[in-house]
Amino acid sequence: MINLRLIETNFDEFNKKLIAKKVDTNLLKNLLDTYNDLKAKRVMLENFQAIQNAKSKELGIKSRNGENTDALREELNANKAAIGDASEIVRELEEKLEEIASSVPNIIDDDVPFGEDENDNVCVKTVLEPRKFDFEPKAHYELGEELGWLDFERGVKISGSRFTILRGEAARLSRALVNYMIDFNTARGFELVNVPFLVNANTLYGTGQLPKFADDLYKINNENLYLIPTSEVPVTNIYNDEILQSEELPIKMTCYSACFRQEAGSAGRDTRGMIRQHQFEKVELVSITKPEDSQKVLQEMVECASDLLTSLGLAHRHMLLCSGDLGFGAAKTIDLEVWLPSQNKYREISSVSNTRDFQARRAKIRYKDGKKNALVHTLNGSSLAVGRTLIAIMENYQTKDGRIEIPEVLKRYM
Repeated sequence: MINLRLIETNFDEFNKKLIAKKVDTNLLKNLLDTYNDLKAKRVMLENFQAIQNAKSKELGIKSRNGENTDALREELNANKAAIGDASEIVRELEEKLEEIASSVPNIIDDDVPFGEDENDNVCVKTVLEPRKFDFEPKAHYELGEELGWLDFERGVKISGSRFTILRGEAARLSRALVNYMIDFNTARGFELVNVPFLVNANTLYGTGQLPKFADDLYKINNENLYLIPTSEVPVTNIYNDEILQSEELPIKMTCYSACFRQEAGSAGRDTRGMIRQHQFEKVELVSITKPEDSQKVLQEMVECASDLLTSLGLAHRHMLLCSGDLGFGAAKTIDLEVWLPSQNKYREISSVSNTRDFQARRAKIRYKDGKKNALVHTLNGSSLAVGRTLIAIMENYQTKDGRIEIPEVLKRYM
C-alpha cells in the first residue's frame, strides 16, 4: 500500500507519479478528500477526548469539595456520547480510506522513465547476439507438434483453451530446466523454499493481487482459498505480520511453483502455442531487505536471471519499464526479454521488480531498526518462466532437419 504521509508532505510529486502510472484522477481526488476529512474528524475526536479528560478532573475536585456536580455530570455524559459518535465516524473513514488506498498502485522510482506503454520502455543492455539461421526457423508450436513434444489438442480436450500437455522429451526438458534453475539460484545465495499453491485472501492482499485483480485469480468454490498466480505471493507472505531482526536481512529465497492465471485481460493475445497459458511453471526469486539495500539486491536479482539465460546460450535484453507499463505493486521493474526467431523479436521471459515498502505495508512485514520497527523492502522476479524458456530453447536450438539440440549445461539434467 502507498505511504499516505506522502499526500501531506509532497502531494504534487505523489500525484504526478501516480498519474504517470495511469491512475484515474478521480480516484486520487477521492483519496485526498477522504484523507483530509479523516484528519479533520480525528482532530474533532481528540478535542472531545481532551474536554472529557479536563471535565473528569474537574468532577473529581468538585466531588472532593462536596460541591454539586449534577450539571457537570450531564455535560460529561453528553460529551461521552459525542466521543462515541465521533469514534464511529473516524472508524468508518479509516475503513473507507484503506479501501480506496488498496486500489492505488505503488508510486514510481525517480529513475523510471515516463511513458504510455511497452513502446516507451528503455533498452539498457543486450546480452549475446541472436542466432543466424541458414534456413527458415519454425515456431515452437510447429516443432512441438512435429516432434510429438507438445499436445495442444488433448490439452484443450481435458481442460480447455490455453492448456498444453508436454510429452516425452519436452516433459524431460521442462523438468531439467526446473532443476537447473533451482541449482543455479541456490548457488547465488537464494534459499530454496517449497510453499503451498493455495493461499487465503489475506495473503493475496499482502502482495497486491486483491482486491484489484480478483478477476485474474482462480478461487476455490466454498472456500476462502485461491490458486496462486505466482509463488511471489506465498513466499513474500512467509513473513506476513512479523518483525524481523536487522541481522537477518537480506532474506533471499527461490521457489518453484505452478502458477494459475485466468488471463482475463488477454483475450485474443498469443492464442497459438504456449506463450500465454492459464497454468504454467516458474522458478521465482524473492528478497526481503533493508530499505538502503533494495536497489543493490534488485541488481543482484536481475544479474542472476540474466546470467541464467546466458548460461543457456539465449540472446536477451534488459528493458527498464516506463511508468505506463509498470505493474500495480512495482516501483521499478527490469524485464528480461529473450529472442524468439520465429517472431523475429524479443519476448518477456522474466520480470524483476522492487516494490519498496508497498507490499510490506500491506503485509505488515517489519524489522527491528535500532529501537524502532521499520518496514522492509520486498523484491520479486522470475528466474525463469519455465515454459517460455522451453520455447526459447526449442526455437533457438532447432536444426535444419527438425531436431532440437540440448544446451550443454542441461545435458547432465537430461
